[in-house]
Amino acid sequence: MVAALLGEADLRKDYLRGEALETIYLGGGTPSLLESEELRSILKKIRSIHTVVADAEITLETNPDDITEERLKGWQDIGVNRLSIGVQSFFEEDLRWMNRAHSAGQAIRSLELAVNIFSNITMDLIYGHPLLSNEKWKKNVDTAISMGIPHLSCYALTVEPKTPLQKMIKMGKVEEVNSDKQSEQFLLLMQWLGDAGYEHYEISNFAKPGFRSRHNSSYWQGKAYLGLGPSAHSFDGNSRQWNVANNTIYIDSIAKGRVPFEKEELTPVQKINEHTMISLRTSEGLDLSNMKSEVKEEWMKRAGVHLERGLLRMENDHLVLTKEGKLFADGIAADLFIS
Repeated sequence: MVAALLGEADLRKDYLRGEALETIYLGGGTPSLLESEELRSILKKIRSIHTVVADAEITLETNPDDITEERLKGWQDIGVNRLSIGVQSFFEEDLRWMNRAHSAGQAIRSLELAVNIFSNITMDLIYGHPLLSNEKWKKNVDTAISMGIPHLSCYALTVEPKTPLQKMIKMGKVEEVNSDKQSEQFLLLMQWLGDAGYEHYEISNFAKPGFRSRHNSSYWQGKAYLGLGPSAHSFDGNSRQWNVANNTIYIDSIAKGRVPFEKEELTPVQKINEHTMISLRTSEGLDLSNMKSEVKEEWMKRAGVHLERGLLRMENDHLVLTKEGKLFADGIAADLFIS
């Protein structure tokens, strides 16, 4: 697979049109299972093809059970300067329910090791599932805060179609997800992390000052990006493309000098609507100042009911979600879509 990734990097060297890379994200699976030298070869290939700024944010996605002191030092040695750790919960029964490979003890130990070597760490937590009481949710959040984790990505449990979880819910073996409970735990999360000094800079993301994810922020700012590997997505400002998910087809195609992908050209309306969706998710909100007057008027007309209900507010010519509005972010964005 590593050889195929390196091959794709060569095949797509002109995709970003020479733009300097400010972030590199090694994720979308379990890249932490690769040896440090394999990761080094990937980063070396990227640097040989693209200009990488001196202070680039280089993130590695990992699971707690993959973390050892030796691996942490190896990752730091090859240039990784940010870790994304998929903790999800500090409770054993929750981790078993989510079918996670690591234990609660491993989650704690991995973070204890990581904070001694990396200062820039983010971790994931999941809320709103049937086993999670508000008391347990507070314990999860308090544990992350007490360990000095500077960035948290917190997601409500979603039930995807045709998954084992959906089947178990239909069979009555697992309690259905309670949307009211999810909303309550999201409101509590905003309160607790705000009190602890975290910036709620995007719907699912909270950071201590200076620790916002530069990589994720580039998505929300609509910047171009290149993804390498099976299922990887890329965006050049005008179109999106995504690689085939099948590993065998991907590797065989790269070996033949062809990247196997599908592509979608975005219309002007799609670009505006995507910009609306992404911008509303951020703390800065949707900037009206640079939009054509007819688009701005349409937005304000559609936003009226949400402004009246206190779900949106105007702030320096930006439409910004209020705390309560963040509970309905996707629906409000959809109401602002133009056709």
